[in-house]
Amino acid sequence: MVGRKTVCCGASTLEVMLAVLFVLMTLITLMATEKSHTGLPPSTKPVQEPYLIGVGRADCTGPPAEVPLMGYANTEQTAAGIHTRLYSRAFIVDDGRRRVVFVTADVGMISQRLRLEVLQALKVKYRDVYRQDNVLLSGTHTHSGPAGYFQYTLFMITSKGYIPAAMKPLVNGIVKSIDIAHSTMRPGRVYRSRGQLDGSSLNRSPQSYLNNPEEERQRYEWNTDKQVLVLKFTDLDGDGIGMLSWFAVHAVSMNYTNRMVSSDNMGYASYLMEQDKNPGKLPGQVKGPCFVAGFSSSNLGDVSPNTRGPHCANTGLPCDYLNSSCPVGGTKMCKAFGPGEDMFDSTKIIGHNIYRKAKELYANAAEEVTGFLHSAHRWVNMTDVTVQINNTHKVRTCKPALGHSFAAGTTDGGGDLNFTQGDSAGDPFWDGIRDAILGKPSNQMQECHHPKPILFSTGEMTWPLPWHPEIIDVQIVTIGSVAVIAVPGEMTTMSGRRLREAVKQELQSQGAFGDAEVVIAGLSNAYTHYITTYEEYQVQRYEGASTIYGPHTLSAYLQEYRGLARAIAQDRVSEVPTGPQPPLFDKVFNLLPLAAIDRKPEHSSFGDVLQQVHPLYRQGDVVSVTFVAGNPRHSGDIRDKTFVTVEIYDTRTELWEVVHTDASWETRFHWLKGSNRQSKSTVEWHIPPSAPSGSYRIRHFGHYKQMKGLLPVIAPYEGTSAVFTVVSSFYYQ
Repeated sequence: MVGRKTVCCGASTLEVMLAVLFVLMTLITLMATEKSHTGLPPSTKPVQEPYLIGVGRADCTGPPAEVPLMGYANTEQTAAGIHTRLYSRAFIVDDGRRRVVFVTADVGMISQRLRLEVLQALKVKYRDVYRQDNVLLSGTHTHSGPAGYFQYTLFMITSKGYIPAAMKPLVNGIVKSIDIAHSTMRPGRVYRSRGQLDGSSLNRSPQSYLNNPEEERQRYEWNTDKQVLVLKFTDLDGDGIGMLSWFAVHAVSMNYTNRMVSSDNMGYASYLMEQDKNPGKLPGQVKGPCFVAGFSSSNLGDVSPNTRGPHCANTGLPCDYLNSSCPVGGTKMCKAFGPGEDMFDSTKIIGHNIYRKAKELYANAAEEVTGFLHSAHRWVNMTDVTVQINNTHKVRTCKPALGHSFAAGTTDGGGDLNFTQGDSAGDPFWDGIRDAILGKPSNQMQECHHPKPILFSTGEMTWPLPWHPEIIDVQIVTIGSVAVIAVPGEMTTMSGRRLREAVKQELQSQGAFGDAEVVIAGLSNAYTHYITTYEEYQVQRYEGASTIYGPHTLSAYLQEYRGLARAIAQDRVSEVPTGPQPPLFDKVFNLLPLAAIDRKPEHSSFGDVLQQVHPLYRQGDVVSVTFVAGNPRHSGDIRDKTFVTVEIYDTRTELWEVVHTDASWETRFHWLKGSNRQSKSTVEWHIPPSAPSGSYRIRHFGHYKQMKGLLPVIAPYEGTSAVFTVVSSFYYQ
């Protein structure tokens, strides 16, 4: 046995040499064959591994009380509760060489200060992994999120200044969503799909759109962009991990009378998709990996979700076509409605339409996105850009200014004073007040902005801080053949079309992007109001009056984004100049006073029920209960918490199970600041038809502040309604 083993395992020197020679000859043959097929040594053949993909979602809800809501610039529209919570959704893609991050956040817009603070936080945590060139932050443009996160005077005046309590949840929520996406990265694939969504958008300035060249307009069927683009993210097994969608419509289904924090129609679309893909989970509270659905803004500048169009609220008749005003009541009475019976119904309808189309496109997405990643970014002084428009003429941008029609507002939310849209002459009365208080615009400004009659010459106003940004971001990121343009403002329909076409031409000029898909991510990185075409600017409706860098703003952006696209196409991004870095001001001001101490009625405690529930409800009814409450601002950082729970009694476990929180569409948390510092909180539960029959209760959580001696002390409280029963019918069969 020993001898046989030696013979079996011990080969002769000749046998070993022959075996090695055979292996070497085989390798040489294979290498020669490979070279003959590719013309390249195998070591230099470009081979792309699967992408690494990470998705993350995090709560970024700020104070739901007393803080102004950002969007309508209505100082009386301060937060007083929660309709739905706000979230940041992050998507990271890595091709082995480069990495890009796209964030869509439930916020009116990304302010320059918000972006700079997020980048600072990422630098501390990740050093140079996440930078200004490969991180793109975009806002959904909800007009029902807390304001107070700006550093330029105009925005601070309408937001009660810079409010740290509003900024911190946004910074921390955005960074946390990126953290989660970073920690969940795994090999995966990206697919794209494109479709059209009808019945969910309306051009609110058709007069301006019609001023564009007829031959250009004839290229398009509609005066809004109805296309929906969906990116589908999966793991290598094909299981979905996330989705990104872009559609051009204002998130203003919740109108200027709303006082609750709300993610509006885009947020509701995300809510529906995530509830669909994370079955049985509470919204926003999925533990571990979860499906993340981001619905992002696009070139929505002149696009309204109020599809019934503008009518005079006092007569029901159509508004004046050019000026969007009414014979009695002016612009304030001219309001756009629909498609629902109220703003909640309209939000639900538009959000569901967007969700349904995105879900269809997601399910049918089969075109895989492949190719390497690129990210190009630079800072530009938009007040000093020269554009060569033809062989003989150059034009320039201007220092910022807002026109008279800016104060008129839009049909989605008109101004309170006697300003009208389409004003290219100005008003001596208001000009006189402006001159006395703020100073007269210089002749140079008036000439540069012509035909805009300047109401606020913000570029010449620097006290206590500059009123508008001068230095802004321009950025493009590409994922294979998909190019995402980060636009720091609201582009109109035709402006967006021209920008997409210009970028696509540059990308395809070098042959590397033959099937480029170009999409605009609006409200990104900084906020500079609107960007109209030169022709639309001449009409001076709200959008033109709010194009702050003058009539050639779009031309300047086209030039800047063409340059970035050209650098990407030529793979020369490293040669793009960084540009002048924007400021981060230290001496910002805060006009929001501290929340006062809370008081309660005699012989009561915080959390006591003031108005009790009924004992019996049907599916489809609304349950309402009111509690003695404290100021929600005293609850501090409310991310990943809740003011509300709806709970069902489980007869099997004899435990109460949470079925809804204040992140749920079905709940509404109203806070009423009463007299003598006595507050109330009313919780509504709109019972869905799918709610199981059973025993329920509603709970409310909060904090109150009282003085203990000379020191303020904040303490928690909670309240619980009586138990009530939900049945499918009051009648027994």
